Amino acid sequence: MNTFRESDGGLEWSAHHETLRIEPWGPDAVRVRAAMGPLRDDIPGALLDRPADKAVIEIPDGSESPTAAAGLGAPDAVAGAPARLVNGALTVEVSPNGLLRFLRTADGGELLAERPAHFWWPGPRVHTATGNGYHRLEQHFAAYDDERLYGLGQHQHGLLDQKGTVTDLVQRNSEVSIPFTLSSRGYGLLWNSPAVGRVELAVTGTRWVADSARQIDYWITAGDTPADILRRYADATGHAPAFPDWATGYWQCKLRYRTQEELLEVAREHKRRGLPMSVIVTDFFHWTHLGDWKFDLTEWPDPAAMVRELDELGIKLMVSVWPSVNPLSENYDTMLREGMFIGNEAGGPAHAPWMDKGSRVQALVSFYDPTNPATRDFVWEKVRENYQSIGINLWWLDACEPELRPNHPANLRYHAGPGQEVTNLYPRENARIFHEGMAASGNTDGLSFSRSAWAGSQRYGTAVWSGDIGTDFPTLRSQIAAGLNMGLSGIPWWTTDIGGFHGGDPDDPAYREVLVRWFQFGAFCPIFRLHGFRIPWMPLGGEMTGGPNEVWSFGEEAYQILERYLHLRERIRPYVAEQMRIASEEGLPAMRPLFLEFPDDERSWTVADAFLLGPDLLVAPVTEAGATSREVYLPAGARWRCAWTGQEYAGGATHTLDAPLDRIPLLLRDDAELPIAD
Repeated sequence: MNTFRESDGGLEWSAHHETLRIEPWGPDAVRVRAAMGPLRDDIPGALLDRPADKAVIEIPDGSESPTAAAGLGAPDAVAGAPARLVNGALTVEVSPNGLLRFLRTADGGELLAERPAHFWWPGPRVHTATGNGYHRLEQHFAAYDDERLYGLGQHQHGLLDQKGTVTDLVQRNSEVSIPFTLSSRGYGLLWNSPAVGRVELAVTGTRWVADSARQIDYWITAGDTPADILRRYADATGHAPAFPDWATGYWQCKLRYRTQEELLEVAREHKRRGLPMSVIVTDFFHWTHLGDWKFDLTEWPDPAAMVRELDELGIKLMVSVWPSVNPLSENYDTMLREGMFIGNEAGGPAHAPWMDKGSRVQALVSFYDPTNPATRDFVWEKVRENYQSIGINLWWLDACEPELRPNHPANLRYHAGPGQEVTNLYPRENARIFHEGMAASGNTDGLSFSRSAWAGSQRYGTAVWSGDIGTDFPTLRSQIAAGLNMGLSGIPWWTTDIGGFHGGDPDDPAYREVLVRWFQFGAFCPIFRLHGFRIPWMPLGGEMTGGPNEVWSFGEEAYQILERYLHLRERIRPYVAEQMRIASEEGLPAMRPLFLEFPDDERSWTVADAFLLGPDLLVAPVTEAGATSREVYLPAGARWRCAWTGQEYAGGATHTLDAPLDRIPLLLRDDAELPIAD
């Protein structure tokens, strides 16, 4: 029997053991859940607590349908009027047979609608039992020819519009899974499940899949503009905290500074040359063993003195903190005994082989479980004791997908639940350790820098970089779309390894060109950071270091250009800081696709090789070898002016702009003024 009913401010429908619930969840938004049997409130997700919004619910008389109750006929044949829930700009219509349509309240236009998998069975929501109350879940929606879809985290395919893609919902190095899409049709949808699965954005339909979970759960909002949608999404999943002013400056990093004196000499040389630097990084293998979370005093004899000297130079120290623990670590036995590691369904707690310090062969390391509150407390106490106590408040959270090998989530068990159902939570809960630890200590000026994220990571002060990527022009080009989609997924603090990670010969003229063009791009990213594993290579292990990776490492011609952009970034730091303030308060990313500011310009929805830094500066990176000019589309609805020369250009047209090696095309909107030119 099909039944509508109102319950606790929401609309429920049930039939054939399935329960469907729609409830208001913030202005112009609803949360939808469906399960075989009763719904659950104990499954982790991204949404904050339900706000106090009230919706208008309309339930027709005679909501029970004898035809459906008897299981007769096609679903569309069920007679009767639909029920409706209206929450501001969004109306949800539920047919007697449980089909959902999401409409604009203002004009009744369809934003999104469920589409049955088959005219008879199954319907739009598929629950295929996998045992013990778990199901392979599928949620089917209609496809629309004119629709463009954005977000879904960070991926390396170079596409801005995700329509037509199949995306695995799983965390991997350089592939960040955030299951939120922003549609050109005027809605945003969050798949509120950290389960492993995929989303298929095909021309024949959209399908969200969880391989093994207990209920379908998603959130949807309507907005007149993409900015409206992003504001609602930030309200629902959390706003980023205030971005520290120091973090808008230049970050220096390489793989890796092996000793305290080597790192300090780089910082001193920056100051001797009059070059700005805000952060310098101590990378992996600075520790005694993985999981000790402290400096190896044979290489870093006085970390407190190092921090003090850097402070005097106006530089903050960031340390690399990995979530893996070597059995040789002084903390391993306690963590094993107290159940602080990710569990395995089959086998012991070893999760990956790693060539750590003090090991002649690869050690089988274990990863801690940040979904366990006891683990979070324990890890933070060690970090506080060994790092924060000497003035360090910046945390590089590497390998936090987590980087297991082999990565079989079905073999994992977390405090929060089975691996298949919750593993995508890992990077967010890992960042939570450091955000909540700093907050408890009264610190408001730190942040974490993570290789992965999930929906809601922004509320824990998480900056993300794009992982271990290549060192060529095609990889540089793909980072533009990757960064834009991260911002559209709710993560406003983002950057890349300038120059890429895997390789790059500082003496090769071809690579020097890549590095210069990437550095120009990086100067206008939310975070400005140089990093990479440069040639010559060394084997993985405690003795390794990469090739030189300072701004003076790439020849005099490159150095003159890089120095110019270091000072340019310093001049625009107040503007960057203002955009990061807006990101925290409103949920609008600093690095923006053109359509975020110009949604009425149809072509702006297709530009994947340029972006806006805030509302006023259009940045067009050069991503072709040997290029001395490039075509740039300037959106309609504004006047544009070259930030270097002052020449004016019309909007709504493509222009060919000069781009010699020392210049990235930059255009100012209308009457905006920024100190770009020397």
